Amino acid sequence: MEAIKELSVIEPTSKTEKEVEELVKDWGNDREKLIMAMLAVQDKYNWLPPDALDYISRRFNIPKGHIYHIATFYKVFSLVPRGKHILQLCMGTACHVRGAPLVADSLERDYGIPLGGTSEDGLFTLERVNCVGACTIGPVLVVDGKHRGNMTQHRAGAVVKRLKRLAEKEANNA
Repeated sequence: MEAIKELSVIEPTSKTEKEVEELVKDWGNDREKLIMAMLAVQDKYNWLPPDALDYISRRFNIPKGHIYHIATFYKVFSLVPRGKHILQLCMGTACHVRGAPLVADSLERDYGIPLGGTSEDGLFTLERVNCVGACTIGPVLVVDGKHRGNMTQHRAGAVVKRLKRLAEKEANNA
């Protein structure tokens, strides 16, 4: 007869653990929900904080090494903090020849958003992607999941300025 392993209830203690528990509470200890749990954490924080992954490991009784393997395998996951707004600049051939490198240079020079990094204020992360499948409207800048085609240095600057204004407005209303 197969032994049944009884899982003890893991009580969240830190603020992060309590927030993660709120995200995953409906799934019980179902190990098959691991990627869903990781996606929920990623959606909340824009990255996978180590303390959140530690809690998920204990909560679902899955070795941390396995969780980190998944986190490094799938591009959707980030193990480093990312900005509130994720900018993905297509650097595929069509976008490249139409000026994507100029857009990247402008975002770093004029707004302090380095390609492959996060702005000092934590508002923006600029990621390089190889192709977003919208070659006819390149260069393409994907802003928080929304494709914006025919991108220029000026248009990219306008997007950043608008998002900064919105962030300031939110901060003033908080």
